[in-house]
Amino acid sequence: MRRITRIATVGVASAALALTATACGNTSSSDAASDSKEKSVAIAYDIGGRGDQSFNDAAYAGLAKAEKDLKVKGNDAEPSDGESDADKVQRLTELARAGNNPVIGVGFAYAPAIKKVAPKFPKTTFGIIDDSSVTGENIANMVFNEEQGSYLAGVAAAKATKSKTVGFIGGVETPLIKKFEAGYAQGVKDTDPSVKVLSQYLTQPPNFDGFSKPDLGKAAAQGQLDKKADVIYAAAGLAGSGSIEAVSAAGKWNIGVDSDQYMQAGLAQYKDSILTSVTKDIADAVFNLIKSVEDGKPQNGEIRYGLDKDGVGLTDSNPAYVKLTEVTAAVDKAKQEIVDGKITVKTAP
Repeated sequence: MRRITRIATVGVASAALALTATACGNTSSSDAASDSKEKSVAIAYDIGGRGDQSFNDAAYAGLAKAEKDLKVKGNDAEPSDGESDADKVQRLTELARAGNNPVIGVGFAYAPAIKKVAPKFPKTTFGIIDDSSVTGENIANMVFNEEQGSYLAGVAAAKATKSKTVGFIGGVETPLIKKFEAGYAQGVKDTDPSVKVLSQYLTQPPNFDGFSKPDLGKAAAQGQLDKKADVIYAAAGLAGSGSIEAVSAAGKWNIGVDSDQYMQAGLAQYKDSILTSVTKDIADAVFNLIKSVEDGKPQNGEIRYGLDKDGVGLTDSNPAYVKLTEVTAAVDKAKQEIVDGKITVKTAP
């Protein structure tokens, strides 16, 4: 898989700058356009980049699956720190000009760029994850009912807490992350009104460091631990790894996000503290869009993934979670009631 326009790569707790394109194998990004016989697809990462063990890595998993199952060439492009919409426009333009189809922007921050670039490449399908505001005949909006999965996390937290205090950490206070908070808090309160929910956001727009700096997540989690929280749910991208570290060190429960963080290699030393994770099936969304283009029937418009289609959910990878039968029973009951329409989950706190 080739990495195009690789400006910054971020690991779980460190960042490194690369000023030139890097490649896997013997090819480089310069031959992407000339290699016209080989079908290629591309994703452009959100803040934090590949290696965040969460949101971006879920998108990468879909790209990797497409490479394996559909025999397409995958290209992925990294963001730069503090970049502008113009930088995103340039990145998407380069990916489209190179012949990639589809081109997928990972995250709502790509909406302004896709709005500008998509009309210039009408034969290219553009996908965007977590945004439905920008539309067009060649735009596919992959969106999720994050509040539903977060509600289940709230149910689990309310059942698992011993201190009657749980925490929520949001990376950046945006409408999207507020959906996570709203569902979580509602799930907690519907399950046990006596449980206190501590909520905190790491940064405010236009500062998006709350998605990329683990030290911010670690400090916020420590503050909530000091206030007796014993279950903490962080929806903060790469910054969430800092929260996971702090909670693990304290011997309390983490709830992961976006990917099954219990299974993430970069978080292996903390896995026993990750009770469960709220997942969004970003990998399948990416794969399905790529396959639709390959099949000659490209998806477009809003494509929504909720509990009813297992597009969001709660993982049971940790054996400790499975053993908490009272927790799992409550979660299963809540899931069915949401699917049946008996519970309507809020999308704002």
